[in-house]
This record gives sequence, structure tokens and C-alpha cells, in this order.
Amino acid sequence: MEREGLWCRALFAMSAEHFLTWDYQFKLADGTVKRFRIRLREPDLQLYLEPHGPLPDWTRLEHHQCANCPLSADQHTHCPVAVGLAEAIESFRDCLSTERAEIVIRGENREYRREAPLQYGVSSLMGLYMVTSGCPIMDKLRPMARTHLPFARIEETTYRLVSMYLMAQYFVQLHGGEPDWELRQLVGLCEAVGQVNQGFSRRLLSINPQDASLNGLASLDCFTMSAAFAIDREQLSELAVMFRPYWEEAEDP
Repeated sequence: MEREGLWCRALFAMSAEHFLTWDYQFKLADGTVKRFRIRLREPDLQLYLEPHGPLPDWTRLEHHQCANCPLSADQHTHCPVAVGLAEAIESFRDCLSTERAEIVIRGENREYRREAPLQYGVSSLMGLYMVTSGCPIMDKLRPMARTHLPFARIEETTYRLVSMYLMAQYFVQLHGGEPDWELRQLVGLCEAVGQVNQGFSRRLLSINPQDASLNGLASLDCFTMSAAFAIDREQLSELAVMFRPYWEEAEDP
């Protein structure tokens, strides 16, 4: 009876779990359809992966490990980002980035559709996997998964990144830390993420895929570095006009 009770409680716990789900569908020119379901466990948005068979060798942690990776092979046999992306990378291994596809992305409350070169959808898919996989560096971008925005422009990504970072500083202060309201450490975070992107590119090059995933990753890196450049060069002042009611009120005597 006790064992039956434990089993029932375990089933109830599993059924009570809630996931934020995104469905990606790519219909290629030859009629091939590739589908991916990304399930993010609530409330921390950690990527949930179904049990699977043996992982490819290129996912092992020490296989072209990122230069700034804080993990050790003694405790982590595989790279979290590589594990999360393994299915997608293998699926797009023979695809060119310029190949056009009908891309449909569905979230819980909205749907995005676009006919575009494959890399646009692959980039969005890779970005979502990477920030939710459990990589200690990419984890700092995980809150952006809450407002995941496929096909985003650079200025949209910059806006979301800075907004997310400032909210993070609010919680840092709430927990007794020293907040970085001046965004001084955000550029360093972007540079660390850039190192992960570069390291993962070397990992992918080792398996000699076609360029759909490589160019998708390159697009992510471009977005991150563009955001870092805008912050470093104080170009965020271009956004100030949108916040005029706030800073004009602050300037009033």
C-alpha cells in the first residue's frame, strides 16, 4: 500500500507540472517537414528533454569545449547546450542556410509565420535552446525565454536584453546584492555569451555540417555583439525619446 501511495503521488506531481511550450515547424521546398517541440519547465524555464538514446560524440563536454566554460568533465560528461541542440543540429545537418522554407512558430498565446531562408528560423530555434539548456553562462539570458520573440530585429533584441538585465538588477538588490544600474557588467555578459557562440561554432565545424546551423549561430552572435556595441558606445540614448514622460517628470523642480 505504501509503495502504491508513493507511485500515485509521483504521478500526481508529474501531471501537476506545467510547461511553457513552443512548436517550430519548417516546411522545405522539397516538401520535407521538420518539427521541434521545446518544453520549458515552469517557473524557472529550464529546458525539459525526453529520455533519448546515446548522444553523438560531438556533444561531449571536452569536445571543443568553450574557452570560458566553468564546467568540469568530472561532473559533466556532456555540454548542456550541445545536448539541448543535438536533435536540431542532426536534423539540419544537410541543409543550406539559403534554402527557403515555410516557417511556423507557435507559442501558447500567439503564432508566427514567415517564408524565409532557413537560417532565420534555425537561429531563433537555436537561441531558445541555448539559453534554457542549463549552460551556466547562457543561463543569465534565460529570462528572455519568457518573452521569446522569433524573427526579432537587432533593436528589438537590444531592448529586451537591457530590460531583462535591469529587472535582474532589481532582484539582485532585493536579495541584498549590489545592483548594476549603469549596465557596466552587461557588456561583459555579452562578451562571455559571444565566447560561447564561438566555441560552439568550433564544435559544429568538427562535424562538417552544411551551413544552416552555422549561419543560424552566426546570426545569434551578431545580435549579441551588436547589443554589446550599442551599450558600450552609449547608443541607447536613441531610445530616450520613448521614455520622455519619465525623465521630464524627473527633471521638473
